[in-house]
Amino acid sequence: MALATQTDKSALRDAATIIVLRRGDTPSVLMGQRGASAAFMPSKFVFPGGAVDLVDHDVPVQGLPAGQAASLQADSQLPPAALAAAAIRELWEETGHIIGAPGDWPDAPQGWRGYAATGHVPDATNLRYFFRAITPQGRPRRFDARFFLADASDLITDPDDFTRAEDELSLLQWVPLAQARTFDLPFITEVVLAELVAHLADPDAPLSVPFFRNDDEAHLVTRLAGARLI
Repeated sequence: MALATQTDKSALRDAATIIVLRRGDTPSVLMGQRGASAAFMPSKFVFPGGAVDLVDHDVPVQGLPAGQAASLQADSQLPPAALAAAAIRELWEETGHIIGAPGDWPDAPQGWRGYAATGHVPDATNLRYFFRAITPQGRPRRFDARFFLADASDLITDPDDFTRAEDELSLLQWVPLAQARTFDLPFITEVVLAELVAHLADPDAPLSVPFFRNDDEAHLVTRLAGARLI
């Protein structure tokens, strides 16, 4: 799927979002609030994420499991590693947190140089492809987003330190799952959170990837494996 040009803002763009789960007695997820003037989901609390950049196609992502790569490959014309790279990059840019492995990366491309300067290379070993959603037609920005699930224990950085975050998201925080619906959330985020709660309630159940497909006639949640969720 071709990426949208700068002059075609409403075209469908490939995107990656990352859900970082902090386990324990009170499970929580990492979220932040988008700006009130943002064209896409203004003022909403969201997971870190954004469009896949062309530069993400050339990032040397380590460790993406073969099964995860196969699921992504079946679901996108983009290289699976580019989708994983975008999720890791967006996490770094929007929260200052690192998922990666120690390593030198002297030729990191623009957009990744700050990450590389920390002495790490992106590592997707523990990322799990968890959800897919397409933005409804008629919105000023439209994305075909793949959601990845990660664990806070995989962060290289202190999970409570947001000092290296850029300013795209404000009020960065760990939101307890039990309180998440008291925040101003996009509807699709509520759907993803419900799926996450169901997964945590039965973590040994076989996991397929729900696909929230918006179209003109209906809002459908299906599983890519073929089973209807609702």
